[in-house]
Amino acid sequence: MKAGTVYLVGAGPGAADLLTLRAARLLGEADIVFHDALVPPEILALISGKRVAVGKRSGRFSTAQAFINKQLLDAARRYRTVVRLKGGDPMLFGRAHEEIAFLRRRRIALEIVPGVTAASAASADLQVSLTRRGTARSVAFVTPRVAAGEAPSRWIEVVLAADTAAIYMGASDAARIAAELVAAGKAPTTPVVLVQNASLPEARQIAGTLGQLGALAQALGDGPAVILLGEAYRELANEAEHALITSRSA
Repeated sequence: MKAGTVYLVGAGPGAADLLTLRAARLLGEADIVFHDALVPPEILALISGKRVAVGKRSGRFSTAQAFINKQLLDAARRYRTVVRLKGGDPMLFGRAHEEIAFLRRRRIALEIVPGVTAASAASADLQVSLTRRGTARSVAFVTPRVAAGEAPSRWIEVVLAADTAAIYMGASDAARIAAELVAAGKAPTTPVVLVQNASLPEARQIAGTLGQLGALAQALGDGPAVILLGEAYRELANEAEHALITSRSA
């Protein structure tokens, strides 16, 4: 039997109506879907075939990447259409390169379907552009997280060089991130905004300065959040003392 096709599909930031038309179609056509932990029920409800949770959550039990790779291979040899559904965009901090390389070596056909990434969704919620003429001409997407055995990350250098930075998977280490950036020369008065559950009705935002980042993250509480940093958020930082936390559902 000829092997099927594996589609690496971006689920976007959470809102089902932010899925691309192609992503929605494939979820309805797929024989089997392997999905991340943070994909919401409204998107999972679009799946008509078999679905398998293979989620990864920071600091929690996660499915090993090698096991996910093997599951995709076995499914492609059994089914015509296999979907690997990833939060956000699969090509940004989604470990897509590992799955792509694994499947290519085994001559499995694959396609990538992009999705809306968290920084874009957060900017839409805030109604503040990542770029701004005369203020922010460069944007960096970084994560401070480094797996065991990997080379050290240069994320601090990148943040220092960019006008706007979107820091992924950093809310739980917010205090350390702030301390390291300040020690490297970033002004503690640099504006920051944390956006939790971007695009969803329960989205929450909190703004302030880099020096306050640890306290801001603690006030926001647990949940997937992106940290946005740069002068583009100066107005939000200045208004923060009057409205620390806002919610789309308020």
